[in-house]
Amino acid sequence: KWELIVDVAHNGQEGVEKMQSGKYDLVLMDLQMPIMDGYKATRKIRLFDTNTPIIALTASALLKVRQEVMAAGMNDYITKPFDPSELRRKIALYIKNH
Repeated sequence: KWELIVDVAHNGQEGVEKMQSGKYDLVLMDLQMPIMDGYKATRKIRLFDTNTPIIALTASALLKVRQEVMAAGMNDYITKPFDPSELRRKIALYIKNH
C-alpha cells in the first residue's frame, strides 16, 4: 500500500551481505536477530556505508537502548509494537532526505 519495494534479511549476517551487494534507500534493523544482532550488523554496515539511513526496531523504550542504538550508527529507532503511521512518517522522512 505504501508503494515500497521490500527485501528481507532473516538474520544480521544476511543483512550485512545484502547491503554489501545491493543498493538500498533505507534499512529497518531489528535489534534482536539470530547469528548477528542489529547492533553488530549496523557497525559492520557502517564500515562500508555511512549514508544509508538505518532505523532500529526495538521492544525497549529505555534510554540506555536508545543511546546504544545511536552509538552503533543507526539514525533513528521505533519501538515495537509500532504505530504504522509513525513508521510510515519516519520512512518518508529518511527516504526524502536520502
